[in-house]
Amino acid sequence: MTTAVVSAVHCYPVKSMAGCAPGEAAVEPWGLAGDRRWMLAGPDARVLTQRQQPRLTLASARPLPGGGVRLTAPGAAPLDVRVPTADGPGGTLTVELFRDKVETVPAGAAADAWLSAFLGTEARLVYMDDPARRRPVDPEHSLPGDTVSFADGYPLLITATASLEALNSLIAEGDRAAEGPLPMDRFRPNVVVDGTLPWAEDGWRRVRLGEVTFRVAKPSGRCVVTTTDQRTAVRGKEPLRTLARHHRIGAKAVFGQNLIPEHTGVVRVGDAFEVLD
Repeated sequence: MTTAVVSAVHCYPVKSMAGCAPGEAAVEPWGLAGDRRWMLAGPDARVLTQRQQPRLTLASARPLPGGGVRLTAPGAAPLDVRVPTADGPGGTLTVELFRDKVETVPAGAAADAWLSAFLGTEARLVYMDDPARRRPVDPEHSLPGDTVSFADGYPLLITATASLEALNSLIAEGDRAAEGPLPMDRFRPNVVVDGTLPWAEDGWRRVRLGEVTFRVAKPSGRCVVTTTDQRTAVRGKEPLRTLARHHRIGAKAVFGQNLIPEHTGVVRVGDAFEVLD
């Protein structure tokens, strides 16, 4: 039997922007270190993502020492943003993130102006200063005390190369074959594993990535972001069209699994992957 291994690790410092693929990342209780600690909000103090602004994928955020980020985008000069503090001049701002009300720290006027100019609409950059207490995980799929950053709902998302290959085979047989094959970046995972069987993740309950063990919280229900080409911001119909026909769990088209770490550690490309339950 082929040994399953971690083939990629991804971190997205700003939610919905392009991220980076380090060779390794520290696992914190609320997700990978630096992953989705920043987020955009509109003038109504509601989250802005690629759902509303597919152009966000053309902007990139790279981590800086100390937790800050460097923002880059076509036609814009790079901007370095330092970590703001809740006792600073901007105070805090309560932002609506799906069903959650989250206290955040505004990044400041320079970042807001940069993002608003790039998107062509008013936007604010905010920071999660204390993920240990700012946002609990859905209690239906977690334990008391579990928390999460600005990720959609859970600390980490894992996907499998074999499942993407199976999905692309289905797309090739469908009526939107020209849209495939799709790359893994459509699903914006934190960890990708090679060497599993297609769709094996549907049955995982507890897994190990290198030195860190995780509870599998629930399958990842997919949204319109997956139909957005992460390099051009152009939208199509796939993979949602094919997932809806061939890989649904309940009412949701799903791909990948949401994970909650059982302890801290480091996940590295090349680490062994093991299903514990």
